Amino acid sequence: MIDILMPRLSDTMTQGVVAAWLKQPGDTVSPGDVLVEIETDKALMEHEAYDAGTLAEILVPEGGSAPIGAPIARLDDGASVAAGAGADAMGDGARAGAGTGTGAPGDAAGGPVGGAGSVTGTGTGGSGGSGSGGTPGAAGASGPGPAAAEDHTEAGSPSGPPTTAPDLPERRAATPLVRRLARERDIDLATVAGTGPGGRIVRADIDALDTLAALAAPEAPGGQGAVDAVNALDAAAAPGTAKTPDGREPRPVPFDPIRRAIAARLTESGTTVPTFTATASADVGDLLALRGRINASRAEDGVKVSVNDLLVRAVALALRGHPGVNASYSPDGQGQTLLHGRVHVGVAVASPAGLVVPVVRDADRASVTAIAAATRDLVAKAAERRLAAADMGDGTFTVSNLGMYGVEHFTAIINPPQGAILAVGAAGDELALAGGEVVTRKRLRYTLTADHRVIDGALAAQFLKTLTELLENPLRIVA
Repeated sequence: MIDILMPRLSDTMTQGVVAAWLKQPGDTVSPGDVLVEIETDKALMEHEAYDAGTLAEILVPEGGSAPIGAPIARLDDGASVAAGAGADAMGDGARAGAGTGTGAPGDAAGGPVGGAGSVTGTGTGGSGGSGSGGTPGAAGASGPGPAAAEDHTEAGSPSGPPTTAPDLPERRAATPLVRRLARERDIDLATVAGTGPGGRIVRADIDALDTLAALAAPEAPGGQGAVDAVNALDAAAAPGTAKTPDGREPRPVPFDPIRRAIAARLTESGTTVPTFTATASADVGDLLALRGRINASRAEDGVKVSVNDLLVRAVALALRGHPGVNASYSPDGQGQTLLHGRVHVGVAVASPAGLVVPVVRDADRASVTAIAAATRDLVAKAAERRLAAADMGDGTFTVSNLGMYGVEHFTAIINPPQGAILAVGAAGDELALAGGEVVTRKRLRYTLTADHRVIDGALAAQFLKTLTELLENPLRIVA
C-alpha cells in the first residue's frame, strides 16, 4: 500500500486544498495518470500518479486541505498483504489522530492534519504507533513501524500492554504552524475553541488568547490599556463565538489558499519594503491611432492588440534601456541589488480566485502581436483557474492597469521580490496649448512605485522619461 502525499507545488505553498479527485476508489491507476487537482496558494494544479495500482482510499475529500507531505489517499500496488495490513493500521492511526471517524467533510479534512502532526512527533507516549502510521512515505509499512518499536524498547517493556488511542487526549485539528506557536507560547490546544473549517484551530484563535492575557495583565494608568485590549479582543473574536452582537452584521468569507497568499505577500511588501512613487503622463493620441491601424490591418487574422499590450511592450523596452529598474533587492550578504538579464513583465489580472500576476516572458524581444496572444492565453487560464506556477514565476516587473475601469490615477503595491510596479490609469481628454491655440489631447497617467533600497528617484525619473517618449512615438514600440 502506498500513501499518496500532498505535494509541494510552489515555493511558498504550505498546504493544499483538494479541488477535485479525478480517480475514485477502485479505479485502476497508471503512472502519469492525473489523480487529483490541488489548489495551492497560487493556482489550481494537477497532480499525477507516480506508481501503478488501484486507488484504495481517499483520505482527504474534495474541499478538504492538508499540509505538504500529509497522506491524502492510498494506492494499493499489490506488493504484499502484510504491507497492506500495516498500512491499514497506519490509516486507522491517522484517523484516530484526527479524533473522528464520522466522514463529515470537516472531520475528514482534519485527518491528514493529525497525520502531519504525528510526522513532527508529539511524543505522546503510545501515540507513536499510530503516529508513525501517518508518516509520509514511511518505509516501515509492515507492522507498527520503527518509531513505535523504538518507543517500546526505551520504555523497557516491549511486550507490555499496548498503548491504544483511548489512553490519548483528544487531538485537535490544527496546522503545524499553530502547533508550533502553541508550544512556543505554552498554550494547551485542548483548551482552545477552533473557529476554522470543521473546528480546526487557526492562528487567529491563539492570537486571541494573547489579547485575553493582556486583559489579565496589570492595568495601565488611566485604564487605557484594558480598553485597548477589549477593543482588540472584539476585533479578533470569531464571528461564530462573539458574545456581543456585531452591528455591522458581517458575513465571514474564509480565505482560500490564493487569497491567503495575496494577503501575505502584499502585507510583506507593504510592511517591509521602503517605497516611493513617481507619476508621469504621455500624449497617447498617436498610440491609440496606431493601435487602430494594427487591428484594422490584422482583422482578417483575428489579431486584436489592446492598449495594455502596447504598454507591456513599451515598458519592456524602457526596462531594457534602464536595467537598474529591472532589478530586485536581495538580503544576501549585507544586501545587494539583483540586476536581471531577462525582461519578464507580469500583468496583474483580476481572476475568480483573486489577484494573480501571470508573466509575459522576454517581453522586450517579443512583437506586440505575440505579447497580445500570450496575454490573451494567460488571462483565459486565470479565468479558468488553470494558471500553473511556471506561468507566474520569474517576473521582474509588473504592470497593473485599471484604465479599463475608468480609473484615472492610482498607486500599486510592489509584487515581491520585484523592485518596481507601474500603475496605469485611463486615457482621457485634456486641454493643452499647441501653437498658441487650445486643443484637446488624449493623455495617459502612470505611476511607478519603486523599492528605494535598489532604485533611486533619478533612475525612476529617467525610466519614466523613456517610457513617455516611447508612448508618444509609438512606431518605436512596434519597430
